Amino acid sequence: QVHLVESGGGSVQAGGSLRLSCAASGSVLRINAMNWYRQPPGKQRELVASITQGNSTNYADSVKGRFTISRDNAKNTVYLQMNSLKPEDTAVYYCYLTVLLISYYVNDYWGQGTQVTVSS
Repeated sequence: QVHLVESGGGSVQAGGSLRLSCAASGSVLRINAMNWYRQPPGKQRELVASITQGNSTNYADSVKGRFTISRDNAKNTVYLQMNSLKPEDTAVYYCYLTVLLISYYVNDYWGQGTQVTVSS
């Protein structure tokens, strides 16, 4: 079993910053891909940023230059630094991890979600 805990969401004014964290615990041998998704109110979930085990990153066009994804393999944790936040960044943010388990099976896991609200 793998348990994900997200933290760092909250309410900020436009132009502010937040840092999200997602820590995995349990039967983790290694985490392969790490991703952040978000789901704005009334809209579908969308990929925001991803980082591979080799630290290659990819971003949605809407967040390029403002968001930075990073990972700490020793802590099985992925981060999302969000700067210059805009009201349209308001959403529930989810981490999504591809985990190599100690059993050598690979499974995907979603975090519980954390609310980010940006006011104008």
